[in-house]
Amino acid sequence: MSDHAVFRAPMRSRDDNVPVGVAVDRALEHGVCGVGGRLDAPPASLTDALSQTDAAYGERFARRLERFADAPEGSFVWTRDVYEFLWLGRIGNPWSYDAGPGAWAVDLVHVRPCDWIPTPIPWGQAPSSVHASFARGGRNWQRIRAADAQGTSGVWDRYEPDAPVQLTRAVG
Repeated sequence: MSDHAVFRAPMRSRDDNVPVGVAVDRALEHGVCGVGGRLDAPPASLTDALSQTDAAYGERFARRLERFADAPEGSFVWTRDVYEFLWLGRIGNPWSYDAGPGAWAVDLVHVRPCDWIPTPIPWGQAPSSVHASFARGGRNWQRIRAADAQGTSGVWDRYEPDAPVQLTRAVG
């Protein structure tokens, strides 16, 4: 088994007028993963997006966007919805800017294709480092580097999108 990068993607806008959870809902529905950062004009390229992002939000924000765009294809990504259910996906290439009204409304404009497991992952099956990354809070895309994050691969194999999902319930 090869190691794959594992990321946390809160997909939560810095714009307080955007309700928590709507970007995650859109990402799951449209098969994307993304980060916010609305731009005044749709960028012609990633280089243009980075330049506009730097001018509008600062260098740190532009570097975050660049890390998102540069994440290896096939990397695992975890997100959490408004109910704190965990969702697991794998990102594809390439980065694109979605200037559509739906993406703009939820501030999920910088996107990459993503295959999401069709149901939430049971809490106890996610690696502890995934829980720790969300417990720290924040709205940033970030890599989960703890060794146990590689357990994400086994979770993916168990629930991959084409496999039937079998959740167990405690009785009693």
